[in-house]
Amino acid sequence: MTGIDEQFEDSILTKKKFTKLVEDKVIAARVGYIDAVIEVCKDRAIDPSDVNSLISPIIKSKIEAEAISLNMIKGGNQLPL
Repeated sequence: MTGIDEQFEDSILTKKKFTKLVEDKVIAARVGYIDAVIEVCKDRAIDPSDVNSLISPIIKSKIEAEAISLNMIKGGNQLPL
């Protein structure tokens, strides 16, 4: 691959790459998944409303669990602790 081809490959954001960026941000910045998605969007100059197709089912479930724990949405089948 030439340098231009590699740059083009790096600029294409796939679901796998987006997931990796979010997971890395969670670990490096010690933030939650919601904040990590927002930060990745800021870093890449992407509107957060445009990333639905890039968010993997694993990240979606982690965001949902985080939102439930923060009382942002109602939880489903959780035992009271």
